[in-house]
Amino acid sequence: MSDARGWRGKFGCLAPSTNTIVQPDYDDLRVPGVTAHYSRILVRNMAVGSNEGFAALTDAISASVDAALDSVLTSEPDRIVMGMSAISFYGGVAGAEAFAARIGALARLPVNTGALATAAALRRFGVRRVAFFSPYFPNANAEVRRFYAECGFEVVADECLRCESPVAIAHVPVARCREVVLRLDGHAPDAIVQVGTNLSMLDFAASAEAVLGKPVIAINAATWWQALREHGVDDRIVGKGRLLGDH
Repeated sequence: MSDARGWRGKFGCLAPSTNTIVQPDYDDLRVPGVTAHYSRILVRNMAVGSNEGFAALTDAISASVDAALDSVLTSEPDRIVMGMSAISFYGGVAGAEAFAARIGALARLPVNTGALATAAALRRFGVRRVAFFSPYFPNANAEVRRFYAECGFEVVADECLRCESPVAIAHVPVARCREVVLRLDGHAPDAIVQVGTNLSMLDFAASAEAVLGKPVIAINAATWWQALREHGVDDRIVGKGRLLGDH
């Protein structure tokens, strides 16, 4: 028998326990018959003030992923959607694919990650020149840049916001994101990507596309889009960007 609410699909979603953005973002993208079921990757709200501090944060997240996965699997989901992004980019294309494959092997389910989903979105739009920004530090941005370059995109610019803690990422105002997007657009990319799932960009990205006339891809939108499409759900979601509205 199918689930009474998730009769088209139940998605098991993993996010750091400090993350307050990805769950409401995914909730805003709900379509009939598809439900999201969350498990928290336990991580403390540690101070992050350097490359080394950010590396410690991502190490802490990596150490807790498997326990969070075990928890969400008890709901018997149909796929796993990773609502965390930094470590999904590490190690270039091979590292990104290995990370998704490891989670998939443990869960015995299909998996969607931010890295692979944003790359799929860029290919869907047929772009070549890409700019991106993140709440990370330079060491993590270098990993994101490497991933996109290995995917065949020309990365023309990137910025990192160097947020002081994982919780502080969710405190970044839309006005700051707007400033960054406009600076990146000055490098004439074909598309702009925002990574970092605790950074609120879902609605602003949609409005920025209308102003700039090019794709502005929020990572939470891309990951959910890929999960829906790979699950055979083709519903269009109006007002959340071209990716979900047109593709």
